[in-house]
Formats: sequence, C-alpha cells, structure tokens
Amino acid sequence: MKRIIISGGGTGGHIYPALAIADECKLRFPQVEILFVGALGRMEMEKVPKAGYAIVGLPIAGLNRKNPLKNLSLPWKLFRSLWLARKTIKRFNPDLVIGVGGYASGPTLKMANLLGVPTLIQEQNSFPGKTNLLLAKKAKAICVAYPKMDVFFSKEKIHLTGNPVRSDILEIHVKRSEALSYFKLDDTRKTVFIMGGSLGANSMNQGVIENIEEISKDSSIQVLWQCGTRNYEGFKALSFPDNVKLLGFVDRMDLAYAAADIIVSRAGATSISELAIVGKPAVLVPSPNVAEDHQTKNAESLSSHSAAILLPDSMVSERLLPCVKDLLNDAQKRGQLSKEILRFAKANATRDIVEIAHKCIKS
Repeated sequence: MKRIIISGGGTGGHIYPALAIADECKLRFPQVEILFVGALGRMEMEKVPKAGYAIVGLPIAGLNRKNPLKNLSLPWKLFRSLWLARKTIKRFNPDLVIGVGGYASGPTLKMANLLGVPTLIQEQNSFPGKTNLLLAKKAKAICVAYPKMDVFFSKEKIHLTGNPVRSDILEIHVKRSEALSYFKLDDTRKTVFIMGGSLGANSMNQGVIENIEEISKDSSIQVLWQCGTRNYEGFKALSFPDNVKLLGFVDRMDLAYAAADIIVSRAGATSISELAIVGKPAVLVPSPNVAEDHQTKNAESLSSHSAAILLPDSMVSERLLPCVKDLLNDAQKRGQLSKEILRFAKANATRDIVEIAHKCIKS
C-alpha cells in the first residue's frame, strides 16, 4: 500500500469515518501516503488538515432548493470538479481511491474509474444514494454497514464491515469521571446528551427551547446540548438554567458519550454506528431533509429490534421531554435498549475496511 486518495465529506458523519480509515492505514502501513479530496467551503477543508492530512478542494456543490438561481452555476462547478479530480489523480498516482460519501466523492471516483484506478466505496446507510449506485458498477469493493444490501449492489462486491468509528469511543466505560469533570456536570444527576449533528438540528433545538422551563425545575436531570455551530452564537446570548450545558460543537465526543445516561440523536449512519458501540439507551430523531429519507430507514433498522426509540421529527417539541423522562424512570427499558443496540456494534469495522482496501490493491 503506497498511495491512497480518500474522497468525501460535507458533515462530521462523513469526515470522521474517513479520518478513521486514514489513521488505520497509517497504523498498519506507516509509509503510506494519503491525500484527501473534499468540497471547497465544507467542514473537511478545516477538519482534515487539523488531523494532519493534506486535502484538495473541489468546487462541487449540491442542489440549492432555497435559491434555485444559484443552481445555474452547477454544470460549470461539476465540469470544473471533474477536471480538477482528474488532474489530482494523475498527479498523485494513487493505488486506490476510497469514496466515503459527500459531494466530492462523485467526481473523484468517476475520474478514478475512467483512469483505471481501482475504487472502494464505503456505503454508510441502509439505503444508498444515487451517486453510489452509479459508482458501484465499476467499484472493486463495497463496504456496507447493513445486511441485505445485495438488492442495491452486486453481491460479490459487498463486504459487511460496519461503519468506521473514532477509536477513542471504544473505551468510554472507564471515562465517566473524566467526562463529568470535563463538562462540569453534577454526578448526582442523570445526564441527557442531545446531539443534532455538527451543523445542528432545528427541530431538536426547538424541542429543548420549548421545554427549557420544565427542564430547569427538574433537579434530577441535566442536559448536555449540542446545538450546532451555526446556532451557537445566537443561543449563547440567551439565559439557560444551571442544568443545561450548551455546546456548539463537541471536540471530545468520547467524553460526551461517557457522561450520558441517555442519548438523543439524529439517525445518520455514523451516529448509529457509534451509538451501537457506546451501548447507551438512545432516542433517534431522523432528519426528514435527507435523500431517500435514509435516516428514517436507519432508525427503523434499530427500533424494529427494540434497540432504540424512534421519535419522528414532527413530534419532537411535543414528545421529546416526556419520552426522555419515561426512559429515565424505567431502568428495565434502558437496560433492554442498551443490550439490544450492542448487538449491532461492529468495533472492528475500520480495521476490516483497511484490510479489504489492501486486498483491492494487491489484486
């Protein structure tokens, strides 16, 4: 294994699995050279260099549904992105290109296919997007997190690995005291960790705001609330009770998981993979604003096995606090959820994906 391009990003759900793959490659093959290809203006352009890796940015963007006039430039952005991806691949000369999802992975893997460079797709969701369905036809291997994916992909290419997760969450059971101290939490109260993703979730934020008075009256609970980077400054100007800790972005996700007694989360594939390893009772609030409604399908894959509670986005304001309180008052239910969600854990996913990548190069 000499050179690898990892392409994708857009949100933490794509970036952190990509970084986990890169770190595992470096651990197993110290001489490997890794280059990331992301989308200009997206999170990866900041997070990847901070993790110590080089990145090239493409001007690719998705459809703008709020301002359709901005979509007029999309054909040019796509053409430019394809040209830059081709130029980058020819210059770097990779042995393999890995796509982890996100805007940049489409042009990068498309050009890799045309240039005869082997590709590996890491499909996170139970329902793949259109781009991966097209790219999969020429991919050498497809690493998936859910069974029965042969309805979408060629059966002989599929490897059921699970999704890569950050290595620091694997040992959270020994970090609770450190976590409570880090976030300045009270060890006599139950902790509810509410996370809406790196950008935040408006419905979940609204659910907290509308119930803030009732939360302030309950001395038995405390809320660790990740509201998202785009909402943080606005919320920070408001006044919150002592049992609500407001965060824009969580740098130490391992400690947030360790502190939590209950976790309320969106149902992105990476979040679900991490929650399965963490093994904490979870309430999943699927985002309705995603392609093919894949977060609902992700959440149903757990809720149908009594491994998580599915709370529809439209019911968050009304049902969030009652749902959390019911769970806090039912130790048996919490125990069942923890036991069942652990059945979905795949702690060796990153290692297995890197092994498959290595085999793709060798063959």
